[in-house]
Amino acid sequence: MNNNETRTLWISLAAGIFAAMLFYGYSQDKQKELNEKFGAMKRVVIASRDISEMETIDDTMLDTRSVPGEYVGPSFATDFDTVVGQVAAAPIKKGEQILTTKLLTPGPDTGIALQVAPGKRAVTIPVDEVRGIAKLIRPGDRIDLVAALDVGKGPNTHREVSYLMQDIPVLATGINVVNNIPRTFEVDPSGKSVIQSNLSGDTKFTTVTLEVDPKQAQDLVYLTSTQPGNLFMVLRNPNDRAQVRYPSSNMESISGLPGLISNSSATTNPLMNLENPVKYQNGKAVPSQ
Repeated sequence: MNNNETRTLWISLAAGIFAAMLFYGYSQDKQKELNEKFGAMKRVVIASRDISEMETIDDTMLDTRSVPGEYVGPSFATDFDTVVGQVAAAPIKKGEQILTTKLLTPGPDTGIALQVAPGKRAVTIPVDEVRGIAKLIRPGDRIDLVAALDVGKGPNTHREVSYLMQDIPVLATGINVVNNIPRTFEVDPSGKSVIQSNLSGDTKFTTVTLEVDPKQAQDLVYLTSTQPGNLFMVLRNPNDRAQVRYPSSNMESISGLPGLISNSSATTNPLMNLENPVKYQNGKAVPSQ
């Protein structure tokens, strides 16, 4: 390569570098001008696929895109954390920016069905102060169910108390659903103002909704349709997940005296030898005639 060719090469390189510098400076000026006019670029969350109404959103449905700051409103989601786990209040198309006004927190507005784990069922049972732990139970608690049932036939019928189900999640107490903001709004009798009620300390509920498996749901429906007053709740620590089998309780096991649940004669029932002998029938002590 001669001197002229070398000089030409260096001149071309210098011209290219100078042109690149001019273009960079121009682009920076234009970017500054655009930033001043439309605001700095910001990343917003968009849908990476179509999202159906009432569908729970996870991170596989989301992506991000940079847009001028002027076009990013206060309701635009700018990070995944504000979107993941929420429910779409309306259909969202692929590529559409996610608006927080189109999202619902799982709760009464989204239906309790979204709170039920796959393979489980939600079933509601009646409660009162005695059977429902003085109504101090709250959504998210875990309970055991104890049943007091009459077993046996005829004169041998007696009452036995047994653990029926253990470690059952409470989905709702009345209309207070787990994962929702516990409050309700009602119009006052005059119709002029709205009354807000806090359900956090509500004890007016008369039902509790539980998450159980299908067979347990079937058993509970049977019991609540035949002996609803014989079902009791036992509250457990949320960190205690152990399930232990316990023997049933009856008059004999509590007193330690054999034969209390029998309708046998005085020779086989030790209480027949007392001054006031009794027999135990249908869960009650019945004086001998």
